[in-house]
Amino acid sequence: MKMLAAALLTAAAACAPTSGTDSGQQPASEPSPAMCDAAQAQFAVGARYSDALAERARTAAGAASVRRLVPGQVVTMEFNGTRLNLDTDAAGTVTSARCG
Repeated sequence: MKMLAAALLTAAAACAPTSGTDSGQQPASEPSPAMCDAAQAQFAVGARYSDALAERARTAAGAASVRRLVPGQVVTMEFNGTRLNLDTDAAGTVTSARCG
């Protein structure tokens, strides 16, 4: 039984990830994506949607991307904290700016 436990511990240790510092290399770190702050894009609410307005709102919110949502549009439900959503009404007026 002790030999089995020792063998399992040895196998588990062999599968453990290494930090990358043994070879003098630092582990690769990915830049963190920009997080969206919809409060900074509220100026768009009430304005007529345009690509230029969307880009200004995206930049102000610090978002990585922006999408326009129109009434009845089918959208994915995954949350993306780096995306700004601009909801518009049938006339093309922005009704809300939110992240996700």
